[in-house]
Amino acid sequence: MDPEARQKGAMICPVCEAPVLEGDTYCEACGHALGAPACASCGAPAVDAEGYCERCGLRQPTGRDHAEIVLDGGAAAVTDKGLRRSRNEDAMALLGSGEAIVTVVCDGVGSSPRADEASAVAVETASAALARGLPQEEAFDLAGRAVAKLATSVNDAPASTYVAAVVERGRITLSWAGDTRAYWLPAPGQGSAIRHSALLTVDDAVETGEITAWLGADAVDVALHVRTLTPEEPGLLLVCSDGLWRYLDGYAFPSTGTPIEMAREMLRHALDSGGQDNVTIALIPLGVTHG
Repeated sequence: MDPEARQKGAMICPVCEAPVLEGDTYCEACGHALGAPACASCGAPAVDAEGYCERCGLRQPTGRDHAEIVLDGGAAAVTDKGLRRSRNEDAMALLGSGEAIVTVVCDGVGSSPRADEASAVAVETASAALARGLPQEEAFDLAGRAVAKLATSVNDAPASTYVAAVVERGRITLSWAGDTRAYWLPAPGQGSAIRHSALLTVDDAVETGEITAWLGADAVDVALHVRTLTPEEPGLLLVCSDGLWRYLDGYAFPSTGTPIEMAREMLRHALDSGGQDNVTIALIPLGVTHG
């Protein structure tokens, strides 16, 4: 744009700087939608519908970048986009429903389109179903249908892994598909650390790490795993995405603090270890008091 026009205060497109007229909806030169939200980094009103700034390319921060939930009674969950990802494609729910606590954690499959949408709709659908008292199998089926509806074709199919837990009267009911995991952390002895954990799920994955089961329109013959257990000793149920469990080899879990404090410490460990993926952690205590 010529300097004289700038001096007169003429309007310009924030992306290509071509002159635009007051009242224009789009820039005629580059097609940018005028009146778009401002970028959190460069300040240009150039954020597109997908959340990217068309000037500097930054993916705009969202409420999913970092979130925490704490229930009465201590159960807690935290999710974070990590250090290497532009968005958080994990999703989580932690609900108190009568005497039961429900948690669902889903990890959007990064190779699929709109993976963040897949995990979000799966969590929302399954957690609502479980909170209503529906069986694990029915909640999973409803979540699978909701994710499948996001697809325009089998070649454009958002996808997500899945793990859900219902804790009620000292009993844990788990279901899962993919490589999102659940662990049992026994309560530590006085002054000792939690050094041993029991993996409660089995990954649907091959040796290369590629998953073999997921939610999505392109999922074929996925068999939901369901497991029920009643721990004999106090401890905590840990449900997490691979953004945490990939860093658990040799890790001494925190042994003091509330569940949210312990979850934050686990998140710090994942970030300090590289934070290569989104991190989601849910902790539900059974028969143990933390403070």
